[in-house]
Amino acid sequence: MRETSPTRGAGISDQLLEGILRGSRPHLARAISLVEDGAGEAVRLLSHVYKRRRMASVVGVTGSPGVGKSTIVNGLVGEFRSLGRSVGVIAVDPTSPFSGGAILGDRVRLRTHTTDDMVYWRSLATRGHLGGLSRHTGDVIALMDAYGFDEIVVETVGAGQSEVDIMKYAETVVVVLAPNLGDDVQAIKAGILEIGDVFCLNKADLPGAERTRRDIEMMLNLREESGWRPPIVMTQAHTGEGLSELVNAVNSHREYLVSSGLLEQKARQSHLAILNEYLSLLTVEKVLESAQVDGSLERALKDLSSGNSDPLTCASELVKRHLT
Repeated sequence: MRETSPTRGAGISDQLLEGILRGSRPHLARAISLVEDGAGEAVRLLSHVYKRRRMASVVGVTGSPGVGKSTIVNGLVGEFRSLGRSVGVIAVDPTSPFSGGAILGDRVRLRTHTTDDMVYWRSLATRGHLGGLSRHTGDVIALMDAYGFDEIVVETVGAGQSEVDIMKYAETVVVVLAPNLGDDVQAIKAGILEIGDVFCLNKADLPGAERTRRDIEMMLNLREESGWRPPIVMTQAHTGEGLSELVNAVNSHREYLVSSGLLEQKARQSHLAILNEYLSLLTVEKVLESAQVDGSLERALKDLSSGNSDPLTCASELVKRHLT
């Protein structure tokens, strides 16, 4: 794989696209940065990238802080590589209030795959976006897909209460839990058990692991029946125990999606999520830009400050004025 750096100047989106399609790592890295920064060339680049997706397998890994998600992801990468699969990893991190970038960054997670050119690890900052993901998650998945990775793994930020967005982008969601962390009930309340296709009970060597497994089984019995019964895989990620079984469960779920015809439905769900993101973004930008020009934004702010109106009424009036 020839590693050439993208050239600066006009037509950078065309250069980046060409580099991505021929498997240039520097071009992929530059393209992701371009998309994150919201540069004008990113729109042109993405308009071509989405037409060149190869439909890689997308696996989401989510769960509360402290359960060992990053170690599980690192182990999954190793298992996929042992099967000869190339892997792109998107690790969504909290945003630094100072730099606006990801707090943890790529190097914290990279342990055993730093010299493997078939693995690419990229951190994304949430930048205030809710749902445990970055607003650009779907776009970066598309870039990695066009690049040609066989597997794309997305690790959510681990906020504990707002992780359900991952099911919009991943065809298989792995929910990672651990015994004795005191957040089992919180995870259930947050609805995180409702989105899992595979459950990974990590740190299975700790006391209470079997009780937690039974609790998960009990909750799964309350779920609406479907053609897929989510398996519970016991792992000790720090030793590698159970990781091959976890990959087998992920692969089995994909086979189920293909055989049942649900894979196409998952793809449609992902497309809808990305479309909603852009509709929301473009709508807000249009309203704010137009409202600034005619002064209606300033009037709305004054009404809010004086207590003469409320945010919902002001927003409704601005939308009615500038979108109808």
